[in-house]
Amino acid sequence: MPVKRSRRDSLEKRLRALEDRLAILDLIASHPPATDSASRERAAAWWCDDGVVDMGEGAKDHRAMLAILDSAGFKDAQGQGICHFSGLPQIEIDGDKAVATSYLQILAADPKGEPFALAAHGMSKGYRVLRLSANRWELVRTRQGWRIKSRTWRGMDSPAARALLSRGAASKPRRASQAKRSEARA
Repeated sequence: MPVKRSRRDSLEKRLRALEDRLAILDLIASHPPATDSASRERAAAWWCDDGVVDMGEGAKDHRAMLAILDSAGFKDAQGQGICHFSGLPQIEIDGDKAVATSYLQILAADPKGEPFALAAHGMSKGYRVLRLSANRWELVRTRQGWRIKSRTWRGMDSPAARALLSRGAASKPRRASQAKRSEARA
């Protein structure tokens, strides 16, 4: 009987790990479509209430980033064909915390591009890569599922982006006790 219990526990742990990974993948994959469609409610649901975003100017409440979706400028960007395109994240899960590291491109239609035809796909002036960034998503498990605690974004044209990538998801999220010890030493 103990062997069956052990095997069942192992299967349950593996199943939970797979479910966690899929939930995190789904959360990050849903970012571009929700953003490009200005689905503020959907985007807000990803975040912890105290979630922060750091786009290089220090951490800000995530609601500041969500407010952009309601702006006239973003509506103009939608009209210009904005497209957030996310790369698959590298994910490291440690209990109820996780870190995902990924790339994000912002593409935009090129109104001055040279028209070209692609067989069976029509005519286009093409798209331009407006921005390419490295992202570090720190996530926590809540009663509602995985949520973003913090997101750090750095443009790939900066050394900070490569530093963020080098930390990667291979660096496990620090537990609260580790963070307190680190802060006490500082």
